[in-house]
Amino acid sequence: MKLRGDRTSLAALAPFLWLGLFFLFPFLLVAKLSLSETALAMPPYAPRLDWSQGLAGLRAFLAGLDFETYARLPTDRLYVVAYLSSLKFAGVATFILLLLGYPLAYAMARCTPSVRKALLMAVILPFWTSFLIRVYALIGILKPEGLLNVALRAVGLGPVSLLNTDTAIYIGLVYAYLPFMVLPLYAVLERQQHDLLEAAADLGCTPIEAFWRVTFPLSLPGVAAGSLLCFIPMVGEFVIPDLLGGSSTLMLGKTIWTEFFANRDWPAASAVAIVLLFTLVIPIVLYQRQQAKLTELGR
Repeated sequence: MKLRGDRTSLAALAPFLWLGLFFLFPFLLVAKLSLSETALAMPPYAPRLDWSQGLAGLRAFLAGLDFETYARLPTDRLYVVAYLSSLKFAGVATFILLLLGYPLAYAMARCTPSVRKALLMAVILPFWTSFLIRVYALIGILKPEGLLNVALRAVGLGPVSLLNTDTAIYIGLVYAYLPFMVLPLYAVLERQQHDLLEAAADLGCTPIEAFWRVTFPLSLPGVAAGSLLCFIPMVGEFVIPDLLGGSSTLMLGKTIWTEFFANRDWPAASAVAIVLLFTLVIPIVLYQRQQAKLTELGR
């Protein structure tokens, strides 16, 4: 029994070791970098924390801690505009994904098992192709001489200019993240009991009323999970805005890349990344608290 308990403890410890190695440790490195100073060197920063001096170096670091880089972020219009633009793109795209993903997940959950498996495979199938290749395929569709304009000319409609526009970014975000919205919704809707809808019909509810009073409230955990899975990575998205939105698009992912590789201001880029991380932690914490309250009520 003791050996089995030790194995269980080791198995439970593995995820924490993984998170510590690939999340906590890189986060501490970026946080330390954000408190450094820009310098003409390689790498282009001067660390304020010198571990070689031991406790004396730590005391000197704490005494000189001023958060100058973080204080500069809200006063720089570039960072503010990029932050608000990222929230706008992510919020609107998440709403569009919910409008498209919910009916699709609902239809999948109500199909026969054989059709359901085929539709589920169709949703997962894009993951078999590289994300970058899929974005380049969208460029081939949306560019002025692309497949979209070829099809429009074939039916007698004029060409449209979508590439390097906000519309192209929304199309790319919705296309890339649709499975992340559909799968959590499908998992919740597929487990719902059909007896509840029959009971609602017996009590005089129309199908639409039964949906809004029974199906949709019970699917809210899936709505929240899918929205978080889409919103959080879209706020920091870099590839889609860079390839589909053009050089004039301002989003935090592109801003961080520019500060790192073009301006070589690593402390500022790290500070932006840390602020973005803490911003995205807030909805996750609120969601977990809400789920904990619902679990307590269920008990």
